[in-house]
Amino acid sequence: MTLQREHFEALYAADPDPWDYETSAYEHAKYERTLAALGDRRYARALEAGCSIGVLAERLARHCDELLAVDIAQAAVQAARERLAAYDHVRVERRTLPSEWPAGPFDLVVCSELLYYWDHATLEEALPVMADSLAPGGRLIAVHYRPRSSVDPLTGDVVHALLRERLALAHVEAEANDKFQIDVFDA
Repeated sequence: MTLQREHFEALYAADPDPWDYETSAYEHAKYERTLAALGDRRYARALEAGCSIGVLAERLARHCDELLAVDIAQAAVQAARERLAAYDHVRVERRTLPSEWPAGPFDLVVCSELLYYWDHATLEEALPVMADSLAPGGRLIAVHYRPRSSVDPLTGDVVHALLRERLALAHVEAEANDKFQIDVFDA
């Protein structure tokens, strides 16, 4: 079963940074690898799906002319808005994904630590929506924690296997270590 908004609201009510995005060495290594996957391009219009408190979005903003960062939890959205207030080209919205997937086209879509919160059927249904939201030549970067979680419906490995098998985009890059998997797809 896909994790619902109430689950995430409770996490942020208990801790404003429930995954230690600001301080975790794991997170910072993952951010660096994600930014490397951007290549040397500048992206006109980008989407970060599942932005949490905006730590990665702040780094992505430097590579985009326009960035839409979305999250399911209102507390996360508020924290991200505060963090990103100095960036006039960034909007932060509360949306329930994938049902409220924003209209593209996007030159960049980043799904970091998001897709394993959806069950298998929801992720499968979302794949065409995700692919269709990319502009020609656009890039989708997916990066997820690999070890099994006690609450997530899917593992990062299952998510990435499904993306490689069923996402109707060219698979251009992959890397895995014992902590995370990253896959890059181009439209």
